[in-house]
Amino acid sequence: MELHSSSEHFPTKRVSSPHEIAVVTPVFIGLGTNIGNRFQNIHDAIDELRALPESQLAAISNLYETPPLGILDQPSFLNAVCKIDTSLEPEELLAQLKSIERRLGRPETYIKWGPRVIDLDILFYGDLTLETAHLSIPHPEIANRKFVMVPLLDLQNPHHPILGKTIKELLAETRDSSSIIQLCI
Repeated sequence: MELHSSSEHFPTKRVSSPHEIAVVTPVFIGLGTNIGNRFQNIHDAIDELRALPESQLAAISNLYETPPLGILDQPSFLNAVCKIDTSLEPEELLAQLKSIERRLGRPETYIKWGPRVIDLDILFYGDLTLETAHLSIPHPEIANRKFVMVPLLDLQNPHHPILGKTIKELLAETRDSSSIIQLCI
């Protein structure tokens, strides 16, 4: 497992309690859905993120309707990004997100780029870079997905610790020509 982190762009906070010191890290999570009641799916996922242990929901982007990627013969997606502040470790957060997905109706196994009730992806975990068998941070496809970068820019313009550019710079360079529609709700 490779693990690298700096606090240059995403400062972490130490929170003291009577028993221990917890490091609180800002984390951006991508949300996507394209089957069932998509608005309710996003709402339910946000409620679940609010209830994460050792975490606080800090911000929610606008909601966007986007075309499917990969498998094109499926309904359009609704996408958003949430920022949480958490003291959960990355693998623990991933387990929590997978549990939320299952509770909301996503099967444990699924077709890559296929339709889904909900998809929750860790985009950035502070400035951490991590590569394990189950988790890559930052998310390896950020620079190829307008449906991630546009809502992320609603919240912040983070610096990509591997690519060395801001999300705004990556969006200007992306080959993703898909149309992104901001929804007013």
